[in-house]
Amino acid sequence: MDRHSNFGCDRADVVALAGPAMSGVRVCEVVKTLDTGGAEVLLVERLLAARRRIVNSAVDYTVICLRASTGELIERLRAAGVTVIDLSSCPRALVYARLVATVRRMAPHVLNVHSPAPAIALRPFVRLTRRRPVLVSTVHGVRWPKTMYLDRLTRGLDDRTVAVSPTVARSRAVIGSRRVLTRVHGVDVGEQRRWAARAADVRREFDVPETAFLCVTVANFRPEKNHRMLLQAAAEVIRTRPDAVFLLAGDGPLRDETAREVKRRRLGGQVRVLGPVPGARRLVAAADLLVLSSHHEGLPVVVMEALAAGVPVVSTRVGGLPDLITSGRNGILTDPGSPGALAGAVIQAMDPRTHRELRAGAAQSDPDSLDMATTAEWFEELYEDLVRA
Repeated sequence: MDRHSNFGCDRADVVALAGPAMSGVRVCEVVKTLDTGGAEVLLVERLLAARRRIVNSAVDYTVICLRASTGELIERLRAAGVTVIDLSSCPRALVYARLVATVRRMAPHVLNVHSPAPAIALRPFVRLTRRRPVLVSTVHGVRWPKTMYLDRLTRGLDDRTVAVSPTVARSRAVIGSRRVLTRVHGVDVGEQRRWAARAADVRREFDVPETAFLCVTVANFRPEKNHRMLLQAAAEVIRTRPDAVFLLAGDGPLRDETAREVKRRRLGGQVRVLGPVPGARRLVAAADLLVLSSHHEGLPVVVMEALAAGVPVVSTRVGGLPDLITSGRNGILTDPGSPGALAGAVIQAMDPRTHRELRAGAAQSDPDSLDMATTAEWFEELYEDLVRA
């Protein structure tokens, strides 16, 4: 098989490799999936912010993903002029070989990898190339899957490691790194504030009664998000506060099971499983409260979206949440795994006086620390400095 062969991939998915040569600093961003998860959204929003805000940028971006179950994020990137190479059509057994071959053909100046498995595959091969790129890894979470052991063994090959929160920077997920930089990524603060100003319209769109206290959860239906505990807490909240309405947005393998549990508990009038909601950030901005019940988190995008819109957060105390939420100021954190504690925190946050105080605290969040535009500039400066060095 030729070293430039497609490894079983459809050539239509490997775009722009034969196009005109890129100018400036060529950056390749690699992510395992381009679905609507936290790491993926952070990457996409940063690149969109770079396209919108940075004048006379010397950086050209290409994104490579191994899988994408929907085209939402891919289309957003392509519409902004970012090249996307989607390897979804490759057989799973060949996709990492194709990834390595694609990166070597592109010969980027900088390679930033956002997922452990692709990083493990790329690091040793890229190091052997004659004109090797600067290697950067961005670490988005503190979980420790099996791939993390190989990730640790190869992480010393990176030139820089970027952690998305102070908690991630202190975690064992970055062990083996030569140099760790911390950068909280942020969101589009201006857009969130515009959606907050249109909260009444969004609530009508989702048929939320004017008198309801709206609790929103945006999280993919996966075990680590612990929707079962969320429903237990919601049932307890509703017994005390029948004006509470819970809207659950997201997709994932446990979505149907969660919907069946809502029906079994007879919560359908006040707990709704919406499924995937395009542009779910507007729903977050229209909420009275963002509620998360996760076992594990990195630094959830949805929490930054809530704070940017002045919406307080009730969540379990996991991952990078304590870096953003101070109990009693802009939200309430509870111990993970306790539906009673989560329900109690929601009921406490629904108290009118407490809710006003928490909303005020959320609204006072530092916009610069939450704004993705400053992160886009930070990464461009990092890339340019590393290439010059």
